[in-house]
Amino acid sequence: MKITTGLFAVLMIVTTVCCQQQEAIIRNDFEGPNPDGTYKWALQTEGGIYHEQRGSVQSSGSEPSLLVEGQYQYTAPDGQIINVLYRADENGFQAQGDHLPTPPPIPAAIQRALDYIASLTPSIDNQYK
Repeated sequence: MKITTGLFAVLMIVTTVCCQQQEAIIRNDFEGPNPDGTYKWALQTEGGIYHEQRGSVQSSGSEPSLLVEGQYQYTAPDGQIINVLYRADENGFQAQGDHLPTPPPIPAAIQRALDYIASLTPSIDNQYK
């Protein structure tokens, strides 16, 4: 068992070292955290990886929360440039990008049925008491 665990650890280290690409960082800007809780940073490599982010403390509701906005970009193995814009706040992480899947449109017949149902006024007889 110890030999298997040791062999696995050695293989993990060799794989990690062999598969990593060393790219020079051509941009490395950091500002903050500032006294008001804001910060921003940007990082870019010569291989085309780019990531920037900014954050601030928001006073919405009873407790302050952190608002983080940013974007990152890289080239996928198939050559496609992936660009993601994101926002993270009290509603969670919300990402936008052309490569992200989207739901199919609602078929016209289903949309008409939904519109019809929404136009009906509820009757007193149909409500649960």
